[in-house]
Amino acid sequence: MTGTPPSFAGTPDAQEAKLDVLAEMLRTVRLNGSVFLNACFSAPFGIVSPRQYDARAPMAHLRHISIFHLIAAGSCTVELATGERRGVSAGDVLLIPFADAHRFWRGEVESMTQAEDVIRPGPVRGMWTVNHGGGGEETRMVCGFLESAEVLSTPVFRSLPPLLVHRTDDGGVSALLTSTVRNILVLADTAAPGTEFTLGRLMELLFLEVLRHHAAGLPPGARGWFAALNDPILSRALQLVHAEPARRWTVDDLARLAGASRTVLAERFNAVLGQAPIEYVTGWRMQIAADLLRAGKQGMAEVAAEVGYESEAAFNRAFKRVTGVTPGRWRDGEAPAPSDPNVVRVGTG
Repeated sequence: MTGTPPSFAGTPDAQEAKLDVLAEMLRTVRLNGSVFLNACFSAPFGIVSPRQYDARAPMAHLRHISIFHLIAAGSCTVELATGERRGVSAGDVLLIPFADAHRFWRGEVESMTQAEDVIRPGPVRGMWTVNHGGGGEETRMVCGFLESAEVLSTPVFRSLPPLLVHRTDDGGVSALLTSTVRNILVLADTAAPGTEFTLGRLMELLFLEVLRHHAAGLPPGARGWFAALNDPILSRALQLVHAEPARRWTVDDLARLAGASRTVLAERFNAVLGQAPIEYVTGWRMQIAADLLRAGKQGMAEVAAEVGYESEAAFNRAFKRVTGVTPGRWRDGEAPAPSDPNVVRVGTG
């Protein structure tokens, strides 16, 4: 049996299932959003945004961040450290998944200004302001971040391109994304006390919508976790694994329930995600375990059982193999750096 169950592929239920998988993945990385900057630049201007702000800036303490730039008015050019360059204008939403160094400018600029040199405290705690430039045509943007407390093997971030740009006036963009951006811009300008929480939730919603739109627009033959959501067989398999992570999954069981042969399932996982099905299962279990351990509400044996391990010893071995540290060290906050060579990178797509 290699076909896709007719009740799943291409139906509203399939779209809802994909969103469920995405939402569950984001929940386990403890996503937190906020708006941190309301900026007005006047041409000519040139700003350098480093990979990480120094201690004076609002994001220095974050372990992992993705950056949003919402262009409210005007236009400018954005360039990543890789040399990728894009012209952006009012209505564009930019997502830089790993907050890599980048710069943006408009007009002839003699030298670039470091972002931390021009930011100033704003009227609301945690939101900064900028008013900088040569006095010409204005470019206004609101910037936000998404913090992830855990970056383990989660493929959501690692399978994204360095820069995503979406236009809110594009007919293919959802009304929800457009209205979310509009609400963020209005609240950022209002800057009334108590808006911080609402802005944070809106940033999280914006992130989900941008990711959903990105996944829907991927071309046939794309690779990575988001491409897997568009593959009928893989999407079904991911839904099953995420719904029952502690189940004693075998490739045969997963293939049967996903509506494919063992060979086809293994081939699809390897071609799109770059790993075997059981590797993905293990990576997802360890992501859940990392979240549970850091929460500190359950004992080690309980966490092990919840992610499908009958003994603490087996769980400890699996967790260290995937993360590079023991569960106890992870719980105590001693997670390895993303570049740690001891970490087995699973689920990266």
